[in-house]
Formats: sequence, structure tokens, C-alpha cells
Amino acid sequence: MHTHTTTAESIIDSLSKLQDPATYRDLNWQGSFDEYLQTVRRQPGVTRTAFQRIYDMILSFGTEEIVEFKEKLIRYKFFEDPIDHGRDAVYGLERALMRIVSFFKAAAQGYGTEKRVLLLHGPVGSAKSTIVRLLKKGVEHYSRTQEGALFSYAWRQTGANGETTWAKCPMHEEPLHLVPEELRPKLLDYLNADKPSDKHITISGELCPFCRQTYRELLRKYDGSWADLVKNEIRVERLLLSEKDRVGIGTFQPKDEKNQDSTELTGDINYRKIAEYGTESDARAFNFDGEFNIANRGVIEFIEVLKLDVAFLYDLLGASQEHKIKPKKFAQTDIDEVIIGHTNEPEYRKLLSNEYMEALRDRTVKIDVPYITKLEHEIKIYEKDYNPKRIKGKHIAPHTIQMAAMWAILTRLEDPKKAQLTLLQKLKLYNGKTLPGFTEDNIKELRADAHREGMEGISPRYIQDKISNSLVSEKSATSINPFMVMNELESGLKHHSLISSDELRKRYKELLAVVKEEYEDIVKNEVQRAIAADEDALKRLCGNYIDNVKAYTQRERVKNRYTGADEEPDERLMRAIEEKIDIPESRKDDFRREIMNYIGALALEGKVFDYKSNERLQKALELKLFEDQKDTIKLTTLISSVVDKETQEKIDVVKSRMIKYYGYNDESATDVLNYVASIFARGDVKHR
Repeated sequence: MHTHTTTAESIIDSLSKLQDPATYRDLNWQGSFDEYLQTVRRQPGVTRTAFQRIYDMILSFGTEEIVEFKEKLIRYKFFEDPIDHGRDAVYGLERALMRIVSFFKAAAQGYGTEKRVLLLHGPVGSAKSTIVRLLKKGVEHYSRTQEGALFSYAWRQTGANGETTWAKCPMHEEPLHLVPEELRPKLLDYLNADKPSDKHITISGELCPFCRQTYRELLRKYDGSWADLVKNEIRVERLLLSEKDRVGIGTFQPKDEKNQDSTELTGDINYRKIAEYGTESDARAFNFDGEFNIANRGVIEFIEVLKLDVAFLYDLLGASQEHKIKPKKFAQTDIDEVIIGHTNEPEYRKLLSNEYMEALRDRTVKIDVPYITKLEHEIKIYEKDYNPKRIKGKHIAPHTIQMAAMWAILTRLEDPKKAQLTLLQKLKLYNGKTLPGFTEDNIKELRADAHREGMEGISPRYIQDKISNSLVSEKSATSINPFMVMNELESGLKHHSLISSDELRKRYKELLAVVKEEYEDIVKNEVQRAIAADEDALKRLCGNYIDNVKAYTQRERVKNRYTGADEEPDERLMRAIEEKIDIPESRKDDFRREIMNYIGALALEGKVFDYKSNERLQKALELKLFEDQKDTIKLTTLISSVVDKETQEKIDVVKSRMIKYYGYNDESATDVLNYVASIFARGDVKHR
């Protein structure tokens, strides 16, 4: 028993060392109103509005400028979720996020958007909720930092037996609201002395009904002396925003229309306290705990905002335009909070056709949050959930996630207006691949032509569900591969509730066929490279090719390595390699000069040319070597039941290369080799 206690104590002691008492004291600071005014003088940022605070919070994590197809974009690092190590990171939505930050910037400077509801609009699963969750989490975290500090206050209350308790302002107001109108100009002169005009502190807003009543009663007690009141009856304290504690962050989700009640937003009478205070219009007999009340100084999120009953809209409109709410039985009450709603396309279309909602439309800034249309960003979403750290006991074969992501993006892209461009090529262009005849300006045009791109298609949630199904399926022993996931994706289309027509279902199936064809090309290429991954043979072939190209471009002869005789450059060898990467006869001279210039440039830098230095040449050499070697390995023998020992050894070498260089495990490497062997057996190998 004794040993157990000692161990427990030592664990507690070791954990306690991780805590910092100084930080705790900072976060739970309490002081007088006068001390608060000194803080405001030193650190005027404590009095910022909710919009200013959110904007500064986003910027505090830093930015970087990126250029995409000649367009300068700003990437706000906050949206990569540094607070939670990327758990809620938002990828590939730079344009939408820039518009959101611009909204906050304008609101922070008082240019009008602070009087609007921010409405995030887009298809299901396009990260609208994630963006709001990030903003709530960010402002919560920021309130715990030195630069993001903000304060509220509490009233001294003396109990029947003389003990002192403190009643916090139920709406966590800015302490400067305690300064009466007639004293504010003089106080502001003092606080703003020596500050540039753009850094001037302002005081806007009045006390909430509870504080107003308490203030009036205490002012009588102190015979009108405001100074005595704030010295003796007020305690200022640090305010930590917290969604869990319902401080400064609120969330409202509409119920069905019969059960909607506006007291959820603006608070309700506390019937138990009416007996104590005698009337329901006494502020002490009212709970200021509606979502608008508790979200004061921070953020309120309206989930599916357009499902709100019309009766609620008046609260919403007043809160956004006037920054006031109307609790039952009380005068209009000032609030300072960011109102964010999100909604999907069908709900928004309903709003457009509903004349009662015109006032809401007028007070809304709508920002479209589309699906991702860049493959590498879509892949990141799935890799966050499906990676070796999180998936135990199952191997995800190479290209599985890539192919699922590729299909998702294809369903979101609009058909290119350029007749010679396929949808798959468009996907590759968006992903940064270069195609002959397409400049960055062309890609900008492609984007501009597709107005609704990313607003329809398959959501990432559907893909995640199907990858999960494949992982728990009995069919897979140790690994899942692209075909398993693609079969899941296809079979799920029959029951997909968001696919409205058979025509759309047919189109999505056709796009799956495009992805399967692309996968076939990728794995054929991979197996070919694994067969040809004989380093020494590749180096020899490369050396031979370069010798011949050098002799050809300098109009010299080549020394035959075996006979020692000088011979003409081997045109057949050079063309056999160049044709593998589609260098036409008319371009061969340019290509060969390009290679020689490249080697020369490397030599000037003191570097030695290696066949891996030039990606196109490497591919050509690998394909040529594969062609020379494929007869010696006879991949098609994989399918037959009888394989001789020598062939089996060669196959094992290829398999071990697939595992070592391309990320396969034993089962998935065997599957891919069998699959590619069946293609070779059909005799439809084509070089790309």
C-alpha cells in the first residue's frame, strides 16, 4: 500500500512541475479599476472590438506570399491550425480565406462590414464549419496570450452574514462601460495623450441591464460619487474566452420550427427569483444567458443559419446592424461580437426566393467556400486521417489515396471549353504540371471560364467514408489498394443521397473509369521502372547515350568500347531512347543540344552529370532498359502456375524494389505485379 502512495505522489509531483504558477497568476489577474486604466494606457489593445481582436489574432500567426499561375495570394498560417498541430488545417482555399480576412480587416477599421453577418456558403463538406471552429479556437487561444488579453469586471456583494462575494457582469463587458457619458471625453483625453490618431481608444456602448441596475443602486449608496463606487465596489479581472464555459463564444443551432424560442438567443426570466425580487422586470430576476449574451466580446456561430424561423431574424438583424439585442422586458442592450453563419446551396437558393428574407440578404456578406480543386491539397486532407501513425495493422498501398482524391476533384471540375483539353489534363494543369502549349495565362483563363467550379461534386466526407469501409472490409488481408477503394466509391453511388439524377451518377462512373485508366498507366510505369532499376545497367546505358550525343553534336566519331575502332554515332541507339519520351525526329537535334548544354552548365558549377539529374532522360533510359530486359524476365510468367527458379529470383528482386523504393508491402507488391502482368498478357502495353 505504502509503495503505491509514493508512486502516486511522485507522478503528481512530476506533473506539477509542468505547470507554471506565474502563467496561472497572469491569466487569473484581478485588480482595481484604477489599475485597469493604467493597463489601458500602457496596452490600448485590451479595449479592442471583437472584430479587431479576431483580425489581429489571424495576423499574429504570420503570413506568406505565394504565387499561383501568376496570381499573388496570401497564405494566412493561422488556417493551418498551428494551435492544434494541424488537426483542423484548411488546405487549398487561399482565395476564400483571403476574402474572409478582408472582411475582418474592413470590420476592424470600421468600414461597415462590422454591421454585417458573415455568411459562409458552399457545398456540404467544404470546410465551412472547420473555418468557424478554427476562428473560435483561435480567439479562445488568443485571449490567453499577453497580446490578446482582455478584461471584464465584477460587483462586490455582501451576504446576510457579512461575507463578500463577487457577481460578474453576465455579459463580460468592457470595464470602460462603467465610465459615465459626461466623464468619457476627459478620460479619453488622458488615455490617448501621446498616441497617434489611428491608435486612439474609443468607448462605445452602455452597461447591460443587470449592471445598469446595480450601478444605479450603488450610486445612491455613495451619494452620486462615481469614483467611490468604482474604488470600493468594482473588481476588474482578466477575461478568458471559452466555448466550453460559455464565455465569449456561443453557438446556435436551429431546432425544428415548432420548438424555436427566441429566449435561447437573448436570455429568459428566472421565475425562481421573481419571489425574491418582487417583479420580473428586475434585472436580477433575469438570466442573461442567451447565446447573444454569452458570446459578447467574442464570436457567435449560427449553424445552418437560413433554417432560422423568421421571428429570430429580427434579433439577428438588430444584432448585426445596430450591435444591440432586446432581452424580454428590458431596453435594447449593446453587444460587441462577430456573427458568423454558414449554409449550403439549397438553403441559400431558398433565401433568394423568399421576400421576407430580403432584409437579411441586405445585411449579409456572403463568401463562397468551394471544394478544393487542386489534387495535392485534396490528398493532404485524407493523409491527415489515413497515415501509418493512425492506421495500425493495415497497409495503404501507394496511389490509393491519390486515386480517390483524383476522382473527387474530377467530379468538381467543369468541362474545359478548349476542345483539345481533357478533364484529367485540366486537373494536372491545376496541380502544377506543365503540358505542351499551355502557359500560366491559359490556366488563369481556364479558371476564369469556370465560374462555379468547386461548388458541386463529391464531398471529402464521402471519400473518407469509403476509405474507412475498405480498411475494415474482410476482403483485404494486410493492405488496401486503389481498386478496393474505387469499387467502394462506385458501389456507394447507387445510394448516395446527394446525387440527384441518373445522368450525374453515370458521369461520376465514367470519371472513375478515367481514374482507373490513369492508375493503370502509373503502375505499368512503376513496374517498368522497378524492372529496369538496375543502377549499373542504367549508368552504362546513360554513358553510352551521352558519348554518342556528344560525338553527334560535335560532329566527331565514337570509340567502340570493345573493338577500339572509331565509328559514326549510333543513331539507332539514340533514337530508341528518345522515342520513349516522344521526341520526334524533327526535335532530336534540339533535345541533344539541350542535354549537352545542361551537362556543360553543371560542369561550370563543378557538378557531375548523372542520369538522375534530368527527369525526362531518366524516364527514357528506364523504358529502354525495360524493353531490353522484359524478355529476360517474362512478366507474363507471373500468371502461370509454374515459374522456374531463375525467373522467380528475378521476380523477387523486382518485388523487393517495389517495396524498397515505391512504398509497397509484400501483399500489395504481389497484387500490382500480377495486375501489370495481366496487362502485358493482353498485349496492350503502351509507352507514355
